[in-house]
Amino acid sequence: MNRPRSLRVEPAREPDREAYDRAVAACGKPHFMQLWGWGEVKRTTGWEPLRFLARDGSAIRGALTVLCRRLPGLGAVFYAPTGPAVDYRHRAVVEALLAAAADEARRRRAVMLRIDPDIPVQHRDAVALLDRLSFRRGTEATAFEGLQPRFVMRLPLAPTPEETLARFEAKTRYNIRYAARHGVTTRAAASEQDLAAFYRLLQLTAARQRFAIRAFSYYEALWRHLIAPGHGRVFLAEYQGRPVAGVMVFRCGDVVWYLYGGTDYAARKVMPSHAAQWAAIRWAIAEGCRIYDFRGVSGNLDPADPHYGLYRFKKGFGAELVEYVGEFERVFAPLRYWAFRGAFAARRRLLRLLRRRRAAPSPADAE
Repeated sequence: MNRPRSLRVEPAREPDREAYDRAVAACGKPHFMQLWGWGEVKRTTGWEPLRFLARDGSAIRGALTVLCRRLPGLGAVFYAPTGPAVDYRHRAVVEALLAAAADEARRRRAVMLRIDPDIPVQHRDAVALLDRLSFRRGTEATAFEGLQPRFVMRLPLAPTPEETLARFEAKTRYNIRYAARHGVTTRAAASEQDLAAFYRLLQLTAARQRFAIRAFSYYEALWRHLIAPGHGRVFLAEYQGRPVAGVMVFRCGDVVWYLYGGTDYAARKVMPSHAAQWAAIRWAIAEGCRIYDFRGVSGNLDPADPHYGLYRFKKGFGAELVEYVGEFERVFAPLRYWAFRGAFAARRRLLRLLRRRRAAPSPADAE
């Protein structure tokens, strides 16, 4: 592939922040996990964000955030969540950004560079490109075992709430109207006090479904670096004067993603989860978005699967199942890589065992 002479990749610095986020939003493959703020959130958990911009003359053609973390005894690992932020039809830009990330990985003696682009599995040309760039398939993760879900539910949004509502299944429409008739109201969170109320709902859901959640400080970081700057919202559903359900969603370009949700089980009969989701979807429509992404499901559509209820809930909103190409890795230190894979496989087996015991959905998709 011949790269245009004018195409160059440069590190993105703090003064580039606004231009960087504009590039991610307009790249043709936007994702909130490639926004500047997401890197700052992950910094609070021990990752170092490294950012790159691909320029062709004065025009920005693509962007990439790579997270770097050092593991005791193994060296650094590089991970670009859903990246790079570029339309994969622009092959020279993809190649340039991934080459820059690989050069930095070698400089830091990294074990590998992992990516998991949100590209539907039928786009075989993207897989062929990654293969040519020395990437190989990583873990064959199913359900919620990967770093990002391989199977997601995406709702194509109509121009108006009424048209979008008409695409929902009859039971979902009924539940939304039932909540409204019984006095459930919704609003966007306006303060960190509202964020604390949302976190309490998440704690209730985690305790009921027996999964771990992060400390409140992590959600404060999401609020500070993404929601306060306008890249997301928290919507609360209230009943009899108190919050009983909430969702946290993020926007980049023309897509909104649902990431976290919690419900007070005592109020489930008035359908507050449906009301909160509907509030977020209406916001996405008002923002001119074309997709509301409900994020992960297991991909196993057998009603006996313990995660099937999560699939049915999301399908009720008219969402469609999409399978992504999955994880790819470029390995720089084979011996250290296989030691890493062994540790990672052991962790995955443990998670699988725990999920079988509790038969509960992923914490990122709790209802």
